[in-house]
Amino acid sequence: MKRRSIVFLLLSVLLAGLVLPGCSKQEEVSKIRIGEVTRSIFYAPQYVALSQGFFKDEGLEVDLTTTAGGDKTMTTLLSGGIDVALVGSETSIYVHQQGSDDPVINFAQLTQTDGTFLVSRTKPAGDFDWNSLQGKTFLGQRKGGMPQMAGEFALRKHGIDPHKDLNLIQNVDFANIASAFSSGTGEYVQLFEPQASVFEKEGRGYVLASFGVESGKLPYTVYMTKQSFIKKNPNAVQKFTNAVQRAQNWMHTKSINEIADAVLPYFKDTDPEIVRSVVKRYKDQNTYSADPIIDEAEWNNLQDVMTQAGELKAKADWSKLVDNSFAEKAKVNAK
Repeated sequence: MKRRSIVFLLLSVLLAGLVLPGCSKQEEVSKIRIGEVTRSIFYAPQYVALSQGFFKDEGLEVDLTTTAGGDKTMTTLLSGGIDVALVGSETSIYVHQQGSDDPVINFAQLTQTDGTFLVSRTKPAGDFDWNSLQGKTFLGQRKGGMPQMAGEFALRKHGIDPHKDLNLIQNVDFANIASAFSSGTGEYVQLFEPQASVFEKEGRGYVLASFGVESGKLPYTVYMTKQSFIKKNPNAVQKFTNAVQRAQNWMHTKSINEIADAVLPYFKDTDPEIVRSVVKRYKDQNTYSADPIIDEAEWNNLQDVMTQAGELKAKADWSKLVDNSFAEKAKVNAK
């Protein structure tokens, strides 16, 4: 009887460690599908994490796809087409405003300023004056998107009402804005890199100002996912955030040329010299976050920008839509 009891006890222990369908916690994912809102050198730390093997070192396989536009990226996340979205924090606030039983949680910040630039079709005769935009045709970004709101915030800062003082065009799809300007639409345009530098090099446009510098620090581009994904995969989310922090640390210690070489595989059709100049431009204006922590003051600045644009129904509580626990742990682990 004693022997039978020991065998039974051993079997019980073994069975307790097995994953039985419907009876215990599912194994966490080892593959994470990222949807980035666009392909841009603006997201250099992400490509560094991929090219330097930081995700792989953490035991994660990453599948990266580009889903042009914040609305499309968020729709893909909510429908289960991707696990993690790299997009502006404002999209999580929009979901919150509509009401959701499974809120979208911001867990790791990648960029901390707007990444667009004011580009003119013609070269200014002297020093740039924001008042020169008065009455001109301005090809802006999508209404309600962070680039457009940051752009409007900067324009108002300089005494320009974008909806009264400009002929503002906002009906061009995100992916087609650069080609629309190239084809003759607008006297001024708001562009991400590397399009702005490419146009400047080819003489098709001239960079006049940075909307990132003008609008200040924001949780501009953030990794986010559904709360249900975090609950099911906390270890995978931690590993993911660890890789992001490692990439941010790596970029802090490396030269412009080393960073450019690391991201070049993701911009094979872009002139390497353009990649280097864009990385330098973004580093010089402190666009890249030093760590994945989403600062509450920056979150509030984001909501001020949204309020001024008329896109915020009510303030969104930072503590409800931001989970910094993974970023804080990643920062400690990286030391």
